[in-house]
Amino acid sequence: MTEIAHRALATNGISLHIAEAGSGPLVVLLHGFPESWYSWRHQLPALAAAGFHAVAPDMRGYGRSEAPPEVESYDQVTLAADIAGLIGALGEDSAVVVGHDWGAPVAWHTALLHPDRCRAVAALSVPYRGRSAEPPLAGLKKIYGERFFYMLYFQTPGVAEAELEADVRGALRKFIYGASGEAPDNAFLATKKKGDTLLAGMIDPDAMPDWLSESDLDFYEAEFTRTGFRAPLNWYRNLDRSWHRTPELAEAKVTQPSLFIAGERDPVLRFMPGWRPILEKLTADLRGVVMLEGCGHWTQQERPEAVNTALIDFLRGL
Repeated sequence: MTEIAHRALATNGISLHIAEAGSGPLVVLLHGFPESWYSWRHQLPALAAAGFHAVAPDMRGYGRSEAPPEVESYDQVTLAADIAGLIGALGEDSAVVVGHDWGAPVAWHTALLHPDRCRAVAALSVPYRGRSAEPPLAGLKKIYGERFFYMLYFQTPGVAEAELEADVRGALRKFIYGASGEAPDNAFLATKKKGDTLLAGMIDPDAMPDWLSESDLDFYEAEFTRTGFRAPLNWYRNLDRSWHRTPELAEAKVTQPSLFIAGERDPVLRFMPGWRPILEKLTADLRGVVMLEGCGHWTQQERPEAVNTALIDFLRGL
């Protein structure tokens, strides 16, 4: 960790905390929920050693970055503008943007909305699937009906916050384990009914997988104990707002060189049937799809060496 430096930079009207390592072509690494820059702890030194300037921000609302109180401050147009501004604040015209989980949609939107700032894009776990024909919440309600779906559960401010903040470490332990490659099939949100809570019925493991140490869990616990979960949950509360703000993306393709990496056991992909042909259709220069055997949702933490190799090969091929 001694190779990683920290500072704050102004972008798009807020301050973002960044962790960075190395020098050379800029690579920006965007984390997801419920994480922080720390989810890229294995990639920062590896990319630096390969000759790149690797930068992982705490995204808007997370960690030591600013967290505006308004729910509407977390739509994809705003989040992509954060990253475009960050690239400029780092003194560069453009960068390769890499995102995992919620960071993946931000990476895709940065490529689409700020093509001059994004020379290539890589996504982990969440493929590009274009703009839906109707607002996302309406579509999710049709699909899930009387069943529980976490994105719908997250919509009412205060409800999920209260559940998660009642026992931050326990919530993180259950959520991270449930979506990992080590969890049993269908352990993550698969059998819940409408009216259930997020953590009800989730497995509380006796021990976390080897790739997440107690000190790693300590770090995440400390961050979310300090900040709470309201701002990260507000990202989910902007699903429809993001859709309404981007009508120009109805027929949009990602034109930059792109890469997709995912775990074969990632439960998030189960929510996206037929994702691969859609991704291939909507990316004009898809350089590869890397599926990691036995890997769950936390791609770059579960399989750091494989992810580092795939990213470095992609970057060197640009």
